[in-house]
Amino acid sequence: MHSALFLIEFGAIILGLGLLGRFAGRLRFSPIPLYLLAGLAFGEGGLLPLGASEEFVAIGAEIGVILLLLMLGLEYTASDLVSNLKTQYPAGLVDFSLNALPGAIAALLMGWGPVAAVVLAGVTWISSSGVIAKVLGDLGRLGNRETPVILSILVLEDLAMAVYLPIITALLAGAGLAAGSVTLAIALAVAGAVLFVAVRYGRLISRFVSSDDAEKLLLVVLGLTLLVAGIAQQLQVSAAVGAFLVGIALSGEVAEGAHTLLSPLRDLFAAVFFVFFGLHTDPSSIPPVLLPALALAVVTALTKIATGYWAAKRAGVGPKGRWRAGGTLVARGEFSIVIAGLAVSAGIEPMMGPLATAYVLILVVIGPLTARFTEPVGLWFTARRAASAAVPAPAGEQDRAAAAKVEARD
Repeated sequence: MHSALFLIEFGAIILGLGLLGRFAGRLRFSPIPLYLLAGLAFGEGGLLPLGASEEFVAIGAEIGVILLLLMLGLEYTASDLVSNLKTQYPAGLVDFSLNALPGAIAALLMGWGPVAAVVLAGVTWISSSGVIAKVLGDLGRLGNRETPVILSILVLEDLAMAVYLPIITALLAGAGLAAGSVTLAIALAVAGAVLFVAVRYGRLISRFVSSDDAEKLLLVVLGLTLLVAGIAQQLQVSAAVGAFLVGIALSGEVAEGAHTLLSPLRDLFAAVFFVFFGLHTDPSSIPPVLLPALALAVVTALTKIATGYWAAKRAGVGPKGRWRAGGTLVARGEFSIVIAGLAVSAGIEPMMGPLATAYVLILVVIGPLTARFTEPVGLWFTARRAASAAVPAPAGEQDRAAAAKVEARD
């Protein structure tokens, strides 16, 4: 009976996602907001809460994030990653300054204390790699010139999490300096080792994985990715970073074959991830914190757009790509929820969870919209400013301006 109920629930979820995706496709719109709203409707406090399939959906959501980042990694080589990180690290510093500080300031203004300020800074700082990877695929922008800039910022953020998460865990637990330093050293060593192996031995890994049989290639690539992601997470490093670096390590025909085989699985589990996010959001917890969450979302959406615009401009990308880069980075997601969850579990601030949930939900819905519409809005605004600057002054004002120039010259 339980298995029958599970099949009914999970089948209904997959069918509903397919219909929502088809509807979004006809409107030329990203289906992510619809997936999230569906999760809200059938999650905790929703219209019809699910029960039997919840555990499976949770596992599917983790696999979804891992596959999204793996597929991103397959788009780029190890040399691309290293060169982008070397050139884009100033963008990472700008990203931290513009997007972490608003969260820290907001926490202090609400009287939450310094530890909560560090936590909320992380919530507002980190963009959602999972959402952004999905949006880039939906909008057909994986080959755009600004996409390496976006990915560099995302990778810098994910690598920064290898430093940030051990620090925040030690702060929340009240651990001493020695214990926190050991955890941090382990996390950095693991992240560095995985990156070194991906860059130095990528060809050997590709040769080991390579197979003319599609079934064997699928099993080896998927198994290797889940294994590395799991080990990375166990050692306090993001599973997303591990999956991304596996994708970076694979190249040539192996990468092309894996991309073709894994694309349908990525789309399935990515949709499950977004539904799972909505399922674990109680709609009744949002209204009390909606106004501060909305204010914080507006401020940090603008700061993310500024970050992407600046980074793309620095990389020599044209005006259209600059606006696209900024708009694409707006979405927050999985890391923000994880960070807030750590604070709630430690009992630091009871309102942190609802605020972070409302904040992320706002930006994860707005994110696909800003990714699509920031470019036309930004270009329209720029054109308006240029047009107003080019309007000639009235004749009287021109005469006065000329007289002033003569007087100044004399």
